[in-house]
Amino acid sequence: MPGSRRQLARLADRRMVFVAGLPGTGKSLLLHQLVHIAARAGRHVHLLQWDVARPGFEASHAGRRYPQVNGVTHAVIRRATGLWARAALAIWDERHPAPEHLLVGETPFVGNRFVELARRLDDRVEALLTAPSCRFVIVVPSPEVRRFIEAERELRSASPRHPREREDASPRVLRDLWRDLVSIEAPGRVAGDAPVPYDPSLYTRAYERVLRHRPREVLAQDVILPTRTMSVYDFSVQTRDLVPTAPEADAFVREVERRYPDLTTLEAEIARWWET
Repeated sequence: MPGSRRQLARLADRRMVFVAGLPGTGKSLLLHQLVHIAARAGRHVHLLQWDVARPGFEASHAGRRYPQVNGVTHAVIRRATGLWARAALAIWDERHPAPEHLLVGETPFVGNRFVELARRLDDRVEALLTAPSCRFVIVVPSPEVRRFIEAERELRSASPRHPREREDASPRVLRDLWRDLVSIEAPGRVAGDAPVPYDPSLYTRAYERVLRHRPREVLAQDVILPTRTMSVYDFSVQTRDLVPTAPEADAFVREVERRYPDLTTLEAEIARWWET
C-alpha cells in the first residue's frame, strides 16, 4: 500500500478528520479515498464540504443580497458559513456519539472559507477540535501533481462530470488564490501580474501557521492518480452531508449582518483570514 494510503488508513480511525488546503491541491480526491477506506472499515461517514454547504447560504432569503461576483463568494456568506460550521459540529457530535461515526471535512481556509474551525474560541467545539481524536491534514501536492490538477480543472470547468463540479473554483480563481497566499507568506515573490510558481515548501509553511492551534499532519501527494473517468463527488458508499437548513442559513446570514453593520470591517477581517 502506498504511503499515503497507509496514512489515510490511520486517519480513518479518528473521530473527525479535516482535509485542509487551497482549492486545486487534491483535497477532494484524498477525501474521496479516505471516505471509501473508512466505510470499508465499518465507519458511518458524514461529510462537511465548503462547496456543498455554501450554496444554501447564497440561496437563503437573506443570503440572496450577497451574490457571487466573478466566481468569488461574498464576505458575508463566507463568515456565515464558517459560523454555522462550528455550530453544526456541536450538533453532529451530540446526535452521533457512537464511535462508528466519522466526520470528514474539506476546509480550504483561504479567504475565510471555514477558517473559523482553525481559530481558538471559547465554546464547547474547541475541545472537539483539539482532541487527539481530531486531525487536520494538509494536502501538499508536488509541482507535477499541482500542474496536473490545474489542467484537469481547466477540462472540468468546460465539461463537468458531476453537477457539484460546477461549484468548484475556476482556474482563474485557483491562480488568484495562490498569488494571495504567496503575497502573505513571501510578498517579495509577487511582482506585478507575472505568474507565481507553485512552491510546496511555502504552501506547507503557510498552512501549518494557520493550523498552529490544531492537531495536524502533512500528507504529501507526489503520485498522479487517474481521475479522467471519474468524479471525486461520486461515492460508491453511503455518506451523509452536513448542510444548513433554510432557516439556519437565513439566521446565520442575519447574525453576520447584526455583528457587522459596517461591512468594511468584515471585509478587513476577511482580508486577514490567516490570523488565527
